Amino acid sequence: MDKTLPDLATAVAGIEDGMTVMIGGFGGSGGPMELIHALIDRYLATGHPKNLTVVNNNAGNGHVGLAALIEQGMVAKLICSFPRSADPRVFTEAYQAGKIELELVPQGTLAERIRAGGAGIPAFYTPTSYGTDLANGKKVEEFDGRPYVQERWLKADYALVKADRGDRLGNLTYRMAARNFGPVMCTAAATTIVQVSAVVEPGSIDPEAVVTPGIFVQGIVEVANPAQEEQLNRANARYPEAAE
Repeated sequence: MDKTLPDLATAVAGIEDGMTVMIGGFGGSGGPMELIHALIDRYLATGHPKNLTVVNNNAGNGHVGLAALIEQGMVAKLICSFPRSADPRVFTEAYQAGKIELELVPQGTLAERIRAGGAGIPAFYTPTSYGTDLANGKKVEEFDGRPYVQERWLKADYALVKADRGDRLGNLTYRMAARNFGPVMCTAAATTIVQVSAVVEPGSIDPEAVVTPGIFVQGIVEVANPAQEEQLNRANARYPEAAE
């Protein structure tokens, strides 16, 4: 029942070529930077994983985190809501060069597709995107005189999530806005790996405060002082540093 992992390299060791990976975060808030960078380290050492499909709220910023993952050529397709953010140059250049595919999803629809994947709901209807290019090729039904577009669930092979505290059984709490997509992604992935600021003993977290129950978590690794995307970008950081 002890789900703690010894290090970040072990945490990402099971992610293979062609997998779908959900990555938590809303911009930099809740982004699992150390897990992403560990995945890049593995790629640089072995050439794997590659051809990933990544599900995230945006397309990364600067040259760290998700942007660095894209910059290394590891991502074949991105499913997101906001491909244009504060500094999206890495994704923009890759997309314009035809090196990455984009599936654009309205933010509420993205959250609901992930939630549906975790809840075992294969499809649902929403009025969002009706009459736009995003609805092309999708089934449309009318309910109470209003057209609705059918959207399919989203599931993943892995989810990489950042939480605040986690006990050895995988029960999680989150810090403020860092909660965002993490809880629903934990439910929608076959394997969920979480980095936490502190691993605590079972019983240390009030059951009423648990946001993600341990049943949805397969591995947990402690990162006591996690990096923040915005701070790294203000310092003009790159990952890996050798890319400079």
